Amino acid sequence: MVAGDAGRASEPVSRHGFAGMADLNGLADVDLVQACLDGRTAAFDVIVERHRRTVYRVCYGFVANHEDASDLSQEVFIRAYRGLTRFRGDASLTTWLYRIAVNACLNRVSVKTPAHDPIDAAAHVDTRESASDGLLREERAARVREAVAQLPDKQRAALVLRVYQDMTHQEIAATLGTSVGAAKANVFHALRNLKRLLGEDAV
Repeated sequence: MVAGDAGRASEPVSRHGFAGMADLNGLADVDLVQACLDGRTAAFDVIVERHRRTVYRVCYGFVANHEDASDLSQEVFIRAYRGLTRFRGDASLTTWLYRIAVNACLNRVSVKTPAHDPIDAAAHVDTRESASDGLLREERAARVREAVAQLPDKQRAALVLRVYQDMTHQEIAATLGTSVGAAKANVFHALRNLKRLLGEDAV
């Protein structure tokens, strides 16, 4: 786990009196953060397990391949672990992790052209689908991902959060630190630009 990678110390019982992983698993996110700050690094393992899937999906939305998304997810949690003292609780831990993920992903895609592979491909295979239909579907998905990678940062981030995380405009605004109006505008312009990049009937 990430907490162990960052350097696991001894785990004294915190001022809350928590003792054992079972107790940690039952804690709210904000209490897990406090337990970790109190010296119980195992609490961060619970945070990772609780949020790793959603963080991965955000990362995958930017880089569109498993290896890079996994690497970025690890980077997100390392950044979060090192920056726990900056978590103020003014937003949920989930939103805070999303912010870190978006920043890490934007930094990565700005210096690297991502390779693409299908997300959970085996889970979405339609056995009734012909080989030619499958190839066309995969080709179209690749074209969409490549077009998304060409969008301006704010538009790309807003679209990824809307499509991959099914966030509301309010949640997108909270994650990106913008107004709701700006979040709506970024999603709108992202979709319009995708249509332009792919052809009017492609989206």
